[in-house]
Amino acid sequence: MSKSLPYSMKDVHYDNAKFRQRSFFKVITQNMLTSNLKRECVKCSTGKFLMLLMLCGLAYLMLTRMSSIHPSTDGTAKNVGDQKGAKLIADGSGRLRRLWRKPPRLPPMLTPDEITSRNRSLHNSGNLDVGPNWKARQQRVKEAFIHAWSGYKNYAMGFDELMPLSHRGVDGLGGLGATIIDALDTAMIMGVDEVVSEAGSWIEEHLPERIDGKGQVNLFETTIRIVGGLLSAYHLSGGEQSGNASQNGTKPAVYLENARKLADHLLIAFTSSPSAIPFSDVVLHDRAAHPAPDGLSSTSEVSTLQLEFNYLSSLTGDPKYSLESMKVLEHLKTLPKVEGLVPIYISPHSGEFSGENIRLGSRGDSYYEYLIKVWLQNQGSNWTYLHNMYEESIKGVKHLLVRKSVPNGLVFVGELPYGPQGSVSPKMDHLVCFLPGTLALGATKGITKEKAMRENLLSFEDLENLKLAEDLAKTCFEMYSVTSTGLAPEIVYFNMEGESESGPGGGNKDSKYVNDIIIKPADRHNLLRPETVESLFILFRITEDPKYQKWGWEIFEAFEKYTKVDSGGYSSLDDVTTLPPQRRDKMETFFLGETLKYLYLLLGDTNVIPLDEYVFNTEAHPFPIRRASRKQ
Repeated sequence: MSKSLPYSMKDVHYDNAKFRQRSFFKVITQNMLTSNLKRECVKCSTGKFLMLLMLCGLAYLMLTRMSSIHPSTDGTAKNVGDQKGAKLIADGSGRLRRLWRKPPRLPPMLTPDEITSRNRSLHNSGNLDVGPNWKARQQRVKEAFIHAWSGYKNYAMGFDELMPLSHRGVDGLGGLGATIIDALDTAMIMGVDEVVSEAGSWIEEHLPERIDGKGQVNLFETTIRIVGGLLSAYHLSGGEQSGNASQNGTKPAVYLENARKLADHLLIAFTSSPSAIPFSDVVLHDRAAHPAPDGLSSTSEVSTLQLEFNYLSSLTGDPKYSLESMKVLEHLKTLPKVEGLVPIYISPHSGEFSGENIRLGSRGDSYYEYLIKVWLQNQGSNWTYLHNMYEESIKGVKHLLVRKSVPNGLVFVGELPYGPQGSVSPKMDHLVCFLPGTLALGATKGITKEKAMRENLLSFEDLENLKLAEDLAKTCFEMYSVTSTGLAPEIVYFNMEGESESGPGGGNKDSKYVNDIIIKPADRHNLLRPETVESLFILFRITEDPKYQKWGWEIFEAFEKYTKVDSGGYSSLDDVTTLPPQRRDKMETFFLGETLKYLYLLLGDTNVIPLDEYVFNTEAHPFPIRRASRKQ
């Protein structure tokens, strides 16, 4: 705390006198006695007489004005009686006494330290909260979730995804009812008990036979959506509490049993591969696995399985799930990298990276996300190498990929399609907008910036990364506001110094950044993606800056205006730059599992799913952080 300034009592008396309340009569008399009028009038007896007469007149006018009463206009006060007369006399004498009352005492002046302390206490008590009604806005998000679920339930129950325009379902993720499981923990967090009951009943009745009977599924998608969703539902329904009960509806054990059953089928992707890198696809009914047609796996996919399998091992006491998945990261640690950055393809046959294409968009993104999140999930373990890999990779991102647009200086993350020897491409997927949230988590480990600063926990590099996170979040939001619909396209390009991109903008001519951002015709679609609102949620929790809530609300309103389908559900869009936008007949599972969940949490109580106690998998399913001090 800074040392108080050396106030003197003389200063205090002077300042208090300066602002002391004085009667109107006193103001008039003092002004007259100190004015030139006094000096001129006192020179002659006539002047003295006139001054005295004027003072008496003013006193008379003030007394009569203060004691006057207004006549009644409705006739109810015509005969006031003796009591009213007595009251009038008393009121008049009271007003006369008030004319000569002493000036009120003012409280002593506060020092700057005392003023700061008082303002902080007022802010903390909520007395300054005069902003938007965030609870009402959060309720709107909940209603949107219910509307999305109603469309799915009415037209696509049991299918992976809803086609909201044609009113039917489609299995694009293997036929395991992906929307049901992706949406389940969102319904639990929102308290939508009817949806929890419907989803739980379907899982109990139908999922076991589908796990045994369905065909090909993608290892990555099935792990993050189905296994992750079941494990999160198990935790949120009280599965880890003694007694293991949710008293009504589906028992938590049902979720854990199905997660374990499915993971047992998926393990074949690891055990049948000749290297530590798993195959990309599994055939459930055959318990067989095979690589993708080109023989390669995505780097992000093979390195985004560990949160789920580690948590499953922790819950079941069976280490095999964790051991198989962590072999991947242990192997990746040994491979050569470019300042911590890795190519987006890897071969399960050789265990080596393939090609030189480096990016943080598709096929690269969640590799960097899980480096820090797996370490956060298992703090106190011997996996500190993950934190080291994360720190090295972020240094590489800042050195090799971060650039600024012209003319207005938006910070963005480009790509190296031909490796470090090639030039940076100013292309940025919407998927890259996961990065601001990940950077903020890496900087403060989930606690608020204010607390981390107070406890001296942030290094210079942490502060630098947090600043980059905020700059990138601004860019991600402007990718929305630059379009006619207020919704972001799948991919944008930036005008960069010395390398101008050609092509149309987003359609919003009022945007300051209309000349910074280029949107090419093939990239104008919007799939209801969550990455930007995910980062807004994390940054709001960490910085406590309400602008992130405001930005999130603007994005939600655009979803409501242009993607909501009256009969139920929400649709993707073909072109966000034109009005009205052409709709695409698809509602992705992550709209319920991620986008609406993050929006709901962004607008609500910060104590719900706190970031220093939970880590979200890449499909927004929260798992508890299991520190060394906890019972494993």
